[in-house]
Amino acid sequence: MRSIITASLVLLSACVPVPDPATTGLPLFGNGYRFEGDICRRVGEDDFTKQFLDDAADLVACPSDAENIGVFVTDTSAREVGRRDGYTLFSVPIR
Repeated sequence: MRSIITASLVLLSACVPVPDPATTGLPLFGNGYRFEGDICRRVGEDDFTKQFLDDAADLVACPSDAENIGVFVTDTSAREVGRRDGYTLFSVPIR
């Protein structure tokens, strides 16, 4: 019984809607950050994002309600710099 409940919770957590990159006002690009298919994506320059761009860091957007954000921050040393359209923006050092 316990395994059925655990399996149900795992399946339900997979049903959290992810913002559609095509409808966001952010200039997202790539097929995932860190690896193909990742829900986080690189962000390009526009009037809003240019304040966060840095030549020593990647600007990355992850859905704000993603459950693995803490792991992402720990693994990449990311620093939250803003939020927009259901995404949290992170500056990820590359040097």
